[in-house]
Amino acid sequence: MNIQQIITDTLILAGGIFIALIAIYFVLKNDIQRFFNLKTIELNKESRAHILPLRLQAHERLIIFIDRINPANLLVRLHQQGIGIAVLQAGILNEIRSEYQHNITQQLYVNSIAWNVVRKLKDDTIAMINNAVQGLPVDANGIELSKAILQHMASIDENPYDLTIELIKKDISLLF
Repeated sequence: MNIQQIITDTLILAGGIFIALIAIYFVLKNDIQRFFNLKTIELNKESRAHILPLRLQAHERLIIFIDRINPANLLVRLHQQGIGIAVLQAGILNEIRSEYQHNITQQLYVNSIAWNVVRKLKDDTIAMINNAVQGLPVDANGIELSKAILQHMASIDENPYDLTIELIKKDISLLF
């Protein structure tokens, strides 16, 4: 056997192996792609199954947040006999900010539109409280502040807290 014969046999063998691998690839190509597509689908179903409870919990917590910052509920919780306007205002604002900070991570699990509405509702509630305080005399008490806030809420055609809760419910319905 000479070197030329060994090189020729090696090239023929390598060519045959290469052609066989290409043939096997084309025969199994669809099966390989189907396998990886099924794995992707399974992973998506698994991740959805794990995330769904978190998303539902986030929606629940946002509904509780909206209910807790509703001025009607805030005033009932925070009002005390003889409380001053500045003390009541500070308590209300502290409660709203604290509740918001407690629920800020829920934005990961809700629609960005719903989260922006919740954030705007929080900002509008703070502005409403501050505007009510500015519209009262310096020597006003907590009862007068409560009346001013509730009168303002009564003058609004559609309750923004109820509308936001409805938006959250619609966002929940998109999960199913």
